[in-house]
Amino acid sequence: MGDKNTTDFSAARAAEFDNFYLREECQFEVRALEKWFTPKFTDTKAIELACGTGFWTQFLARTTRGMVALDAFPNDLAIAESRVPVDKVKFMTGDAFKLSPDLGRFNAGFAAHWMSSVPRVRRMAFFQALSTVMVPGAEVVLLDYAFVEGVSAPIADTDADGNTYQLTRLKDGTDIRVLKNYPTEAELRFALGNHGVRTKLTQWDYFWAFEYVAC
Repeated sequence: MGDKNTTDFSAARAAEFDNFYLREECQFEVRALEKWFTPKFTDTKAIELACGTGFWTQFLARTTRGMVALDAFPNDLAIAESRVPVDKVKFMTGDAFKLSPDLGRFNAGFAAHWMSSVPRVRRMAFFQALSTVMVPGAEVVLLDYAFVEGVSAPIADTDADGNTYQLTRLKDGTDIRVLKNYPTEAELRFALGNHGVRTKLTQWDYFWAFEYVAC
């Protein structure tokens, strides 16, 4: 039984990325979320950050007019490309903190389970980077896990910056120390700063979503 760093987490568990969505107790909310957020992206030019294995990309692609999906891990992108028609989405390897102007500008943005992976001191940098590719009035939805006692992995430790970590065990017995923050609505609004207005936090039993309109 080994131990891997947080930076190895996504690549190591790419094939198991959807396990949480498949849990019986989460099925109702996953279906409800699909119906809730996909209409928000109807006929939009959208960008998805940290698309992972494309679980949510496959639903977004049904409604968008055009879409770019980025992720830092080629293993995850390969899975995403296998489940979403390439004519619907342009998949790219990319860094959510360094979005190239060549990407163009978008009127909708989405990221799932990304904010919980962003170190506290880098939240403002993320919103700043995202603002560079969003047109004023663009709608952004950030979806993430809620902490559920008995379901979520326990918090293993906290670092000097207040970031929390969980130990996740893969099917092969490998333990991975994972950065997993659970930001409050106030923290998200503070990090967003003047890059967005009309913020709204919606909470379900297993997930939450933070929405705003880009300035």
